[in-house]
Amino acid sequence: METPPSSPGGTGRQWPILLPLALSMLLASLGTSIANIALPALSRAFAAPFHHVQWVVIAYLASLTLLVVFAGRLGDILGLRRMHLAGLALFAVASLLCGAAPTLAALIAARALQGVGAAFVMTLSIALIRQTAREGRMGQAMGLLGTASAIGTALGPALGGVLIAVAGWRGIFLVQAPVALATLVLTWTGLRRGGVGATSPGPAFATVRRGGRYLRHLLTNFLVAAVMMTTLVVGPFYLGLGLGLGDIPIGLVMSIGPVVSILTGVPSGRAVDRWGARRVLGIGLAMLAAGAFTLSLLPGVFGVGGYVAAIAILTPGYQLFQAANNTAVMTEVAKERRGLISGLLNLSRNLGLIAGASAMGAVFALGAGTTDFDHASSVAIADGMRLTFMLAGGLMIAALWVAFARSIRTGAA
Repeated sequence: METPPSSPGGTGRQWPILLPLALSMLLASLGTSIANIALPALSRAFAAPFHHVQWVVIAYLASLTLLVVFAGRLGDILGLRRMHLAGLALFAVASLLCGAAPTLAALIAARALQGVGAAFVMTLSIALIRQTAREGRMGQAMGLLGTASAIGTALGPALGGVLIAVAGWRGIFLVQAPVALATLVLTWTGLRRGGVGATSPGPAFATVRRGGRYLRHLLTNFLVAAVMMTTLVVGPFYLGLGLGLGDIPIGLVMSIGPVVSILTGVPSGRAVDRWGARRVLGIGLAMLAAGAFTLSLLPGVFGVGGYVAAIAILTPGYQLFQAANNTAVMTEVAKERRGLISGLLNLSRNLGLIAGASAMGAVFALGAGTTDFDHASSVAIADGMRLTFMLAGGLMIAALWVAFARSIRTGAA
């Protein structure tokens, strides 16, 4: 059995452990968000059409999504700390390869490799948080990971724009290498070395099949991720074509969600520690439902103010849900399956993001009555917005039912 990394009792002493894990989550999120802004520059640099250069983003996300469960399982077998360090090293090397790529094909291949490293980094950060956080503080630690992820997502476009202007497109990849190496050193020194993990001979996924509670948490994770991605996909269209905002105001309004996420991540984790994961999970899902329904109604009445008010309800609900859901799952899972279950949590989230971008985007087009949004009327765009987030609110009601229906039927408190 793998020796758990050290778990000092004092809150201050936790930072040598929590800091590298938070940086790991930030790094994986930054790798997702920083490349998007470089697509026009890449198209010019390689004289390639958009549908070719977009694979720079897709390759990373595909590797990250496909390998999170494998990464978690390998961490269970070979050791969480060991494989986390390997993932950071791979991420650093892949970042250098991205920055030095001579062709678009080489860049896409290097980005796929970077996504493999991110799969290990993101998945095993959650598993290691469970293994290292002291009793009564795991919710706060999970909230810290949520804050770090939000910072990485918000920082990517702004940092990427500066780096492209100063150092060209290669700079956005090269800058990730020293961050990954610094995180590797902090992880090496902050987390005590453990032995090789040993797992039971039974099938790994038997844990999931036997535990219906895990499936409920995974399904709600999928539904919530789909709704949150919907705001990122539909929001810019509605703000620009429905409310007539320019690019700069759209960017400012769209930055409100990530800022709220950053501010509410750690407080959400503290709420889990104080009130319990189950109660906070219910509060978070209720706020997500309220925020989604509000997004379908208030912007049509109050314009940008209504949109911002709805986001101010939805986003804290998301952070409450994430801290509570991750804490509930990782608290209950057996030690030898933490990597696997962490991988499944990330897989369900990533699949939800894909569903939100594709299926909910199609719902928006259906509500607007066209896929040619540039020539759609503001009324049609508003209709698409209303239908999309009415459905999103319904999905959050369904998530509440999935999370609590069994306990209601059995009369559990």
